[in-house]
Amino acid sequence: MGIEYSTSPGGEKFPLPSEKEYKQEFKRLKTEVAKHKRQNREIVVVMGVGFVGAAMAAVVADTVDKKGKPSKYVIGMQRPSSRSFWKIPVMNKGVSPVVSEDVELAPMIERCVLEKKTLTATFTYDALSLADVVVVDIQCDYLKESVGNVHDGRADMSPLENALAIMAEHIKPDALVLIETTVAPGTTEQVAYPIMKKVFQKRGIKSDPLLAHSFERVMPGKEYVKSIRDFWRVCSGINKKARTRVSKFLNDVLNTDDFPLTVLDRPIESETAKIIENSYRATILAFLDEWSLFSERNGVDLLKVIQAIKVRPTHSNIIFPGPGIGGYCLPKDGGLGVWAYKHIHGFEDDIFKITPMAININDTRSLHVGQLVRDALRNMNRPIAAADILLLGASYREDVGDTRYSGSEIIVRKLTEMGAEMRVHDPYITNWWEFESQDTYPKKEYSLARFFRNQEKLNNINLEDDLKKALKGADAVIFAVRHKQYMDLEPDKVYKMVGNTFAVVDCFGILDDDKIKRYLELGCEVKGLGRGHIRWIKDEVRKQKMKKK
Repeated sequence: MGIEYSTSPGGEKFPLPSEKEYKQEFKRLKTEVAKHKRQNREIVVVMGVGFVGAAMAAVVADTVDKKGKPSKYVIGMQRPSSRSFWKIPVMNKGVSPVVSEDVELAPMIERCVLEKKTLTATFTYDALSLADVVVVDIQCDYLKESVGNVHDGRADMSPLENALAIMAEHIKPDALVLIETTVAPGTTEQVAYPIMKKVFQKRGIKSDPLLAHSFERVMPGKEYVKSIRDFWRVCSGINKKARTRVSKFLNDVLNTDDFPLTVLDRPIESETAKIIENSYRATILAFLDEWSLFSERNGVDLLKVIQAIKVRPTHSNIIFPGPGIGGYCLPKDGGLGVWAYKHIHGFEDDIFKITPMAININDTRSLHVGQLVRDALRNMNRPIAAADILLLGASYREDVGDTRYSGSEIIVRKLTEMGAEMRVHDPYITNWWEFESQDTYPKKEYSLARFFRNQEKLNNINLEDDLKKALKGADAVIFAVRHKQYMDLEPDKVYKMVGNTFAVVDCFGILDDDKIKRYLELGCEVKGLGRGHIRWIKDEVRKQKMKKK
């Protein structure tokens, strides 16, 4: 039988550990833990060193006591699968397994691994037996079975459930288990507790597992670390002891002096807080979708309307809706609440109307971009089939390299289905795994490719790193994300790089009126989500041309 490898995004290959290496690894960890215990440091195991776990592990490992000395020793634990094992040897070199625009993350991991020696990574579950605190950062996905119908889906609880059972088999009876993952409301008390309690009983442990929940509010971008350390937190525990323990731990590792901790009575309240928080924001964006269409069809610039409304302080959080919403949380979290109501709590009536509707609207909003591209090309007497279309921006928000649930993915898939030839430019993305590994990512048979036709060629999607090269010969250019690199692009320079007239579609209010006018003067066609006023600018340009004749 051949050796199985795990390959990092950079192409480095690491062989998966052998049975012999597990014993050697646990011996190493016991030796390291003994050293730190002698210095009265709390031992923290972070389960999962992905997008949240890697940064959380670094923040905890960087914690110091009142005398300025390290107070925690952190073990980042990652399951040794071919897909993710590479994170362990990479992290143990002092290199962040997560690429981030935040200049604080990489130096923090390097410092904690190589200088302070308060952070290490491992693949063995035996590390759990050494922990005083276990922080759980294992994803709980919501798997949708169709685009635009959140009811036709389910929470994927099995990875978390399996991990909880393994934890209960290994941890000390008095170890605190902090679930940081966003979960369906009721998970801590009605899923995690019974699983762990049953295993405890088999082990002859009479005490209850010390379970707590505190959701993260991690934001990618330049303040990635601060969104963990210097941000408000909500927490709770299944009993008074768990609440006391989790409060102390979070007060130790987070900046709760400036960002006070909120302690709720029960974990279901903490879990529900995260779901409502994200559903609220998703609903605001979905609400504006209908007004975006209204604006397009009635000559209104929704961008100016929103800016006018935001002057009123009570409405300052209203935001222009881009081509759908992305990131790991907003597109799915409301679904966890809808699912939990029936499948955890056992209610059969359908009380949820607004939350699922918001998710469905946001999931399908980006499909409209395909229609705008089609119409823009049609106005230029060009078919969309075989058209060369450039998408500017693959990530779900500006100035970050995160493509999870990006509206841009749906744009690419829909236009490919319509026959277009797609190319993509994004200064923050080197690999778009949703396409390059669409047979297995995010998991086997759950790629969005299954909802569209003619997706096979997207395994080799053209991801250009040279903007000038990407623009050359494009029939249409889609401004999909407000990356700073796109905000100041001058129409004349873009026109010169393309080399001919082309269609322009603005998905995010990137073009001001002067740029729209200039594109039209150059003979390009311009469309935009919520930018119905373009028709008036077009009429003005047409009149000016008539006068010159």
